[in-house]
Amino acid sequence: MKSSTLKVTGMTCHHCVMAVTNALEGLDGVSRADVSLDEGRAVVQYDDAKATIEQMAAAVAEEGYAAELSA
Repeated sequence: MKSSTLKVTGMTCHHCVMAVTNALEGLDGVSRADVSLDEGRAVVQYDDAKATIEQMAAAVAEEGYAAELSA
C-alpha cells in the first residue's frame, strides 16, 4: 500500500468532508481516506497499481472540490 497526501480546496463543512471521503474510498484500490476540513487535506492509503492521483483528483472534482498532490 502507498500513502499520499492531497491538498483539497473548497470544503466548508462536515458534509464536504464526507463527500470527499466517500468519493475517494469509492475508487477501486483505495482502502482508506482520512480527510481533514481544518487542514484542507486528505491522506489516502491505496494500491498504486489500481488507483492514481489523477483518478483521485477526478473523483473529488466530481463532488465539486479540487484536489492535487500536496508538496
